[in-house]
Amino acid sequence: METPVSAPLGKILDLLLDAICVVDAEGHYVFVSAAFERIFGYAPDEVIGRRMIELVHPEDREVTLRTAAAIMDGKHASNFQNRYVRKDGRIVHIMWSARWSEVDRVRIAVARDITELKRAESMRLALHAISETAHAAQDLPAVFGQVHQIVGGILPMTSFIVALRNPADGRLEVPYAACGGEAPPTAGNLAAEVIRSNKAVQSTTGGSNWLGVPLYAKENPIGALVVERQGESSHTKADTELLEFVATQLGTVIERKQDQVQLHHLALHDPLTDLPNRTLFHNRLQATLVSAARAKTLAALLYIDLDGFKQVNDLHGHAVGDLLLCEVAARIRGCLREHDTAARIGGDEFVVLLDALAAPAHAIEIAERIRTTLTQTFLLQGQMIRMSASIGVATFPLDGENSEQLGKAADHAMYRAKKAGGNRTHASDKSIPG
Repeated sequence: METPVSAPLGKILDLLLDAICVVDAEGHYVFVSAAFERIFGYAPDEVIGRRMIELVHPEDREVTLRTAAAIMDGKHASNFQNRYVRKDGRIVHIMWSARWSEVDRVRIAVARDITELKRAESMRLALHAISETAHAAQDLPAVFGQVHQIVGGILPMTSFIVALRNPADGRLEVPYAACGGEAPPTAGNLAAEVIRSNKAVQSTTGGSNWLGVPLYAKENPIGALVVERQGESSHTKADTELLEFVATQLGTVIERKQDQVQLHHLALHDPLTDLPNRTLFHNRLQATLVSAARAKTLAALLYIDLDGFKQVNDLHGHAVGDLLLCEVAARIRGCLREHDTAARIGGDEFVVLLDALAAPAHAIEIAERIRTTLTQTFLLQGQMIRMSASIGVATFPLDGENSEQLGKAADHAMYRAKKAGGNRTHASDKSIPG
């Protein structure tokens, strides 16, 4: 096919950074300048004679054909944008200026690669969107899901995985994995390598290209953000920079959300034993009584007061006394069912809420289990300490129809146990005689 551009002019056009393309009335390339290969990855002799539309991204072909038809009708097109698929599989964003030459029966177009501009704009929008997500989302899983959608609009991927290191034992946990199932071992191994090396890591296995970058909170590595792309196209330097940018924003979100969770937890839990405090226990008690009244089931409230705790503090010091309270809390928790609640309401006083009891006697059984386990010797800082407790039991609705009545009944029963010498369980008179 005869080229529509003279050799001297072609040499001049080859000096331009933008690509010059000439397409005939049937949509075939008849000339492209040297810049075409830099932008699209194809040498000129690889595309001459090919249909232009074959290189256009499938999602943009319809609008591209409509625009080409409008140009051939005599309408000049400037700043038209679409996406092309490069020879290496990467997507490039192109801005076109084109017009139709009726005399030569060809379309003449100038193609400018605006991929980096699009990427910069996408990153700006992503920063704004992630920031909005951080303030609007109620929990981290929601944040991860929304960030996945945001990043997926910029970086083609088949998997998006967030892996966080448990600060308590260093184990790797995966709170979010969008990969059609559980995170594959490759993702976990890559995340571990990212955390160990504290830098971006790439891996190619079984036709999948993996990329992982570190997540930071308070300038410390806390995990990794891992993505997968299937196919021959590997991740580029620009992909790494983009994912590192997203990881920086996501790390800030994780840090903020974790701080919020921690503050919320501290507001509702005893700082020494980590049991629910008076406020949280009261809320659960109210909810349990409403539910029990509706379902016509039994619930119970236990008041627990340690016998002789002041003497432990006086003889062994407050540090040992604090350790004892923590051990007492752990033993109480170990005696309860999953849906029961234990709380520390001050000093050496604990309360327990028992839900969905089959009979009042079951509350006594659990109370006795707690009392017995607390009589077992405590070994604290090399010192053997013996302890006992007085426990009062009140059952809903037998001993009270609201939290105040039930609390008074359990408290009164506990004082009866204390007055009788301690180390015993007493039930309120209306349920089971103590």
